[in-house]
Amino acid sequence: MSSATQGTDVAVIGAGIVGIAVAHALATRQGVARLVLLDPAEPMGLTSAQSGENYRNWWPHPVMRAFTDDAITLLEQFARDSGNRLRMTRRGYALATRRAAPEDLFAALARGYGEGADARIRFHDGAGAAYRPAASADWEAAPDGVDVLMGAALVRAHFPSYAADVETVLHIRRAGDISGQQMGAWMLERIRAAGGRVLRARVRGIGGGAPFALDLEGPEGRATLRADRIVNAAGPFLGDVAAMLGEELPVQNVFQQKIAFEDRAGAIPRAMPFSIDLDGQHIPWTEDERAELAADPAARHLTLPMPGGIHCRPEGGDGGSWVKLGWAYNRAPSYPRAEAPPMVPHFPDIVLRAAGRLNPALDAYVGRLPRGARHYGGHYTMTPENWPLIGPMRTPGAFMAGALSGYGTMAATATGALCAAWIADAPRPAHADLFTLARYDDPALIAALRADETKGVL
Repeated sequence: MSSATQGTDVAVIGAGIVGIAVAHALATRQGVARLVLLDPAEPMGLTSAQSGENYRNWWPHPVMRAFTDDAITLLEQFARDSGNRLRMTRRGYALATRRAAPEDLFAALARGYGEGADARIRFHDGAGAAYRPAASADWEAAPDGVDVLMGAALVRAHFPSYAADVETVLHIRRAGDISGQQMGAWMLERIRAAGGRVLRARVRGIGGGAPFALDLEGPEGRATLRADRIVNAAGPFLGDVAAMLGEELPVQNVFQQKIAFEDRAGAIPRAMPFSIDLDGQHIPWTEDERAELAADPAARHLTLPMPGGIHCRPEGGDGGSWVKLGWAYNRAPSYPRAEAPPMVPHFPDIVLRAAGRLNPALDAYVGRLPRGARHYGGHYTMTPENWPLIGPMRTPGAFMAGALSGYGTMAATATGALCAAWIADAPRPAHADLFTLARYDDPALIAALRADETKGVL
């Protein structure tokens, strides 16, 4: 990187999956060839590297459902265009509960799917129209909508690994998993082919207005990059970049963890959908373990009632042998530090004990994780209502694409397309304004969104 001033039409700050998606949409949809992706690390080397790599179109609000439907449509287009470099599969999301006929969940389904919900939601109680499980992981052959299975016998017939007390399963069908790293690599190839560049550099400051003068620090020293427009796609550093412009964004970072390991005991069927236990629980500690945890102020909360949301899925497709487990129970904000993430050493034991409540065969791994197991995590960057920030910032010429807490990989395609449309002043979907700071001008909307306990966090 030369110390001389360089210039570009658009500088995208952050080369995670969202920044890459914005640059890809600018290059391939809006014809912007002079663009630079800036990141001090390798592309997709921080939060994007810790992605669960799942996608779903279920949300408790129709705006977010429409947004993720748009994202999945683009994911499907990318899968076709790339010869499925994305490794896209679709076995769905299975949301499990021990509650019989949970009317609040049914109402949330109907609210989320909005108009036409009756045609998309199918109820099964053992009579009438038969439930059709996924014959394969082929995303093109999978149905849309939601299948609701009611009754323990019906649930066990189709989900034999689940505990016998599960009464209801909401099977979201337009859902599955992809390889986020493969999708990012494919988009980067297309960005470079269109004339875009990736520059290994940290943004130390931003001067002026449009055009902006970005003070960069890279392997070869300091340099200035002149950019007519900038995009803040800095992931967990979204607020830091905003502060360089004298702005404050309503975001915080919450660290969440996962584990992955080889399922040598065959505890999880390879055809099982991404499964989420919706019910809260007490983690089943022994009496001695519970007493020890209760005596530690930092760990006492683990003896109290814990929220639902433990999730599990096979990893590596039908022929694979690994599983992933996660549980986004942490609520405490923290500052992101790549060199020292706030890992909880006993998290694998916590999530395994909790996950065994839905899939009891996982109990075989408590205290006996196979060698080579991965314990990792990343920050969920989120607004209080858990909706993203996409579009213009208050500073003219500056745009943002972020606050996609835990759903950045699945929603990157729609985020990139929407942010690029804002930059190019191109047509945008009806919900575009709701993802900008303008939504905070509607106190009734914000109050309603923040009153939702789940906010779509899984």
